Amino acid sequence: MARIKGGMNAKKKHNRVLKLAKGYRGARSKQYRVAKQSVMRALTSSYAGRKERKRQFRQLWIARINAAARINGLSYSKFMYGLKLAGVEMNRKMLSDMAINDAEGFATLAELAKSKLA
Repeated sequence: MARIKGGMNAKKKHNRVLKLAKGYRGARSKQYRVAKQSVMRALTSSYAGRKERKRQFRQLWIARINAAARINGLSYSKFMYGLKLAGVEMNRKMLSDMAINDAEGFATLAELAKSKLA
């Protein structure tokens, strides 16, 4: 039985990593060992970044809702609690969009929340 060497597979693996490292500076895009480390770190950071982005958007939506609620005489927590008592199940993304684009509609929601709190 003839011996099969692993050159093809190694070359394919190296090229896959080097393709991901395209655009990196210096040895990071040329040498396999350095590129592999950079790509591993970049992939880890991009995974963490996708999770972080979700947190940042929620933070932004809450800040917008809070600002609009205060214009209507409520704090964010009282506004959200009033909506919960009223049985309004809207997510923060929609409420934030409403606060920006539909001030009258948001004001009616705020009045509804106020009435449920009192």
